[in-house]
Amino acid sequence: MSNLNETYWETFEAKRKKLKSKIANDPWRLSFHQMPETGWLNDPNGAVQFKGIYHLYYQYVPDNPEGGLVHWGHKTSKDMVHFQEEELFLSPDQSYNKDGVFSGSAFVKDDEIHFFYTGNVKHPGDHDHTFSGREQNTVHIVSKDGFTVDHEEVVIPHEDYPEGFTDHIRDPKVFEKDGKYYMVLGSRALNHRGKILLYRSTDLYSWDYAGVFLEGEKEMGYMWECPDFFETDDKDVLIFSPQGLKATAHEFESTHNSGYYLGSVDWSSETFIPESSFKELDRGFDFYAPQTFEDESGRRILWGWMGLGDTKPEYSNPTVARGWQHAMTLPRELTVENGQLKQRPLKEYESLRKNEVKTAVKVSESYELENQNPRTFELILTLEKLGESLSVHMKEDTVLSYDGQIFSLAHGPSGFGRSERTVEVEDLTRIHVIADTSSIEIFLNDGDYVLSTRVYPKHEKDTIRFEGDAELSIEKWDLEI
Repeated sequence: MSNLNETYWETFEAKRKKLKSKIANDPWRLSFHQMPETGWLNDPNGAVQFKGIYHLYYQYVPDNPEGGLVHWGHKTSKDMVHFQEEELFLSPDQSYNKDGVFSGSAFVKDDEIHFFYTGNVKHPGDHDHTFSGREQNTVHIVSKDGFTVDHEEVVIPHEDYPEGFTDHIRDPKVFEKDGKYYMVLGSRALNHRGKILLYRSTDLYSWDYAGVFLEGEKEMGYMWECPDFFETDDKDVLIFSPQGLKATAHEFESTHNSGYYLGSVDWSSETFIPESSFKELDRGFDFYAPQTFEDESGRRILWGWMGLGDTKPEYSNPTVARGWQHAMTLPRELTVENGQLKQRPLKEYESLRKNEVKTAVKVSESYELENQNPRTFELILTLEKLGESLSVHMKEDTVLSYDGQIFSLAHGPSGFGRSERTVEVEDLTRIHVIADTSSIEIFLNDGDYVLSTRVYPKHEKDTIRFEGDAELSIEKWDLEI
């Protein structure tokens, strides 16, 4: 029996209706990024392609742009460019998820989708909900079509987790290896270190604890969220989002971060062995909790939450007053090439290109592309020769700059507190910018580095201005959905 009664749903729908009226004429609504119809959106969940249809599920609070009781929203697409809003897929209507349907993943087997998610429960009383008073149950759902739930059960109740951990164990991701099924879970140990736990199964319904897949050192943060593991022909990849990671020069400048190790798994001990340093996936202001999946053509695709919790008082999102908050990044194709994880925008988005401009210029002090669409565009710069520096001025007051060693993304007032993010790049040869109405994503050197940011211009300029000393090849398109 559902624990969300008729009164809850009546109030819920009334709030959604009120938010829709606010949203209707908002110029900061995104054109080709996925955003909430109303309210709050965060982590991508259950990303999958099933029988030709792409499904994106996500953390969703439709009735409050500042967050609250979390459901799973749902969007579908046939081409990864045009998406349709679907009905809510999951709601916190059971005793084991009553305080939120938290993050999880999807796994396709035998013409069914198996979803695994964290059911969040907070007990009343004097609790901190970290060391006491919280349940985070691992729940299994089976669906024959991706729209309806045919089976649901708790497969790892909170009390069955191993000793030595706080109440924060969550975000299951499932994969298959040599006929066995494995699940990784993020956790916070009692010694305030992040760990990734591993479970195994022979049938996806019964799960046994296999041990710690990877344990962090003290400097690697106190909680690891949203683990994701996949194999490539080159290296194994382990992605997670550590909380409490200390900033270093030009890295990990956000409150919480997301990154990856390249390495290999010792399957005899069922542990991951890092063979690289921990590298940040996105150096911008707005990126967290990414999730990957393999589509039916064999591509490894990543979606990230183009947002971040705990940003105040550093920066904020003015869309809250307009009835909504946050979005997804563009989906990115991941590859490992020569020991480097590459992230590139999906080719499908090239179908949005209109009004191509191609030119080669020598910038000496200043050069302008005039009469440009300032709201939704794509810009590719190939740096043929660089003098002392180059800066690119776009939108209202956003500046991209490079001095031969440090690349910088800087906002003025349109960043609403977002100031500057930097990346150390020894030899910058390519800058690829994809700009939507209130977002910018920047891919450097064909996907070696990425910076994602939200931006809220009020008075955009119809020029893109280049300053400095450089020889450039410029390609620019308007992007129209």
